[in-house]
Amino acid sequence: MVFVITTNIGVNKYISIQKSKINNEIRSEEVRLISASGEVLGVVALKEALKLAEVDKLDVVEVDPNSSPPVCRLMDYGKHKYKQTKKGREAKKKQHVVKVKEIKLRPRIEEHDYHTKYDKAKKFLLKGNKVKLTLMFRGRELAHVDLGEEVVKRFCKEIVDDKAGAVESNLKRVGRTMVVGLAPVKSK
Repeated sequence: MVFVITTNIGVNKYISIQKSKINNEIRSEEVRLISASGEVLGVVALKEALKLAEVDKLDVVEVDPNSSPPVCRLMDYGKHKYKQTKKGREAKKKQHVVKVKEIKLRPRIEEHDYHTKYDKAKKFLLKGNKVKLTLMFRGRELAHVDLGEEVVKRFCKEIVDDKAGAVESNLKRVGRTMVVGLAPVKSK
């Protein structure tokens, strides 16, 4: 029996840690045994494998339960498990999780507010995060959708001209909002 434990280490990223059978958990009468140094010892009885492991103060770990007979290895299971979790932690440190930051605008935004939001979006993109630009309409503003489009197009054009980011998804209008996705430019 193999237990699979999945741990969430970020957005949609999972690491599987399989728990192998060790020592008396192995149910087969005979096993194909591999020594701690990697030398193949051949097919031996499970009792003999357990005696060899006890002499060297090691564990018999089932490596491949699907083969006939199952393949087992002599190893220090605690040390092996420790190394596996350490590798998982190192991999987690090296990964970069891309976050999506949202900037909300209005169609009749003042110039200073526009520049403040633009600078914030530019900072997010330069840090490597994605930006979701949302323009919201209220009440009678919906009659002047063209003003909103101009604001969004100006924002996107300035981001692209400054080489801070690129337009990832085109302008979409959903109900009372307009949405554009911006992605950071990959640096070489």
